[in-house]
Amino acid sequence: MAQIFDRSSNALARMSLILTGLMIIALGMTLDELQRSPWVTRQGQRADQPVPFSHKHHVEGLGLQCQYCHTTVEESSYAGIPPTKTCMNCHAQIWTDAQILEPVRHSWATGESITWTRVHDLPDFVFFNHEIHVNKGIGCSSCHGRVDEMPIMYMQNSLQMEWCLNCHRNPGKNLRPTSEIYNMAWTGASELKPVWCAAQDISGGTPTAESVTCTEQNPDLGQGVQMADLSPPVNGLHAQMQAPGTQIGSQDAQPMTLPAGLHYTKFTSQAALGNFLIEHYKIRNPRELTSCEVCHR
Repeated sequence: MAQIFDRSSNALARMSLILTGLMIIALGMTLDELQRSPWVTRQGQRADQPVPFSHKHHVEGLGLQCQYCHTTVEESSYAGIPPTKTCMNCHAQIWTDAQILEPVRHSWATGESITWTRVHDLPDFVFFNHEIHVNKGIGCSSCHGRVDEMPIMYMQNSLQMEWCLNCHRNPGKNLRPTSEIYNMAWTGASELKPVWCAAQDISGGTPTAESVTCTEQNPDLGQGVQMADLSPPVNGLHAQMQAPGTQIGSQDAQPMTLPAGLHYTKFTSQAALGNFLIEHYKIRNPRELTSCEVCHR
């Protein structure tokens, strides 16, 4: 009986199986890259807003501190979107007839909230607490990027679970002194820019982050140093320290002196500084931070 299939059919069958497998692998890799791409994460995209608010102008240009608008960032899970009244504190006096601010004036006159487009919009099943991150030494720029250099706000990081876990597995690389939380230009400790830190005993009920005092100037020189960024002072846990009766950036501004009687350690790498802060901030270890048992018991 004559053969139904030619001898080459076996080779063709093997080849088709190999090609099918390669196509499935390629499709999987393509989908994996797609879900990490800005097309899905919206990373780097500038959303249309009812008012083109410039963080660069207000933060870098005018020196406004984050807490002036985001008032609940230290005490709530949400940083908070400022009400129209916050805008009108200034714009009732300046740029009062600017067409670009018409939505703000309309909101103030009618009592209707401005409908902002959320830039950092996490999925509904994700719970992120600003309070614990800020009070444990995570700076604004660690997640939001150099906001002070953004004329139009955009999402610098993907905010995907993979990105969160990379930090939780090694939080030390992103930890900083709480006096530098709002310092957008903070780059960490290095050989060229060392940081001196000291820990002190604190009473019960006091946030652990307040036990650490850090400075970028050698405390052995006996000179007073200023311990935060160039932003206006705001009442709160991380308000900037300055001499009473002076303004930030003024000619007569006098820096605050460091607490006396503390033993300061010099750090020339962010890894060493991070390990020091992990210990004194009482940061959970990576297993505790990433284990499902933390929430699901």
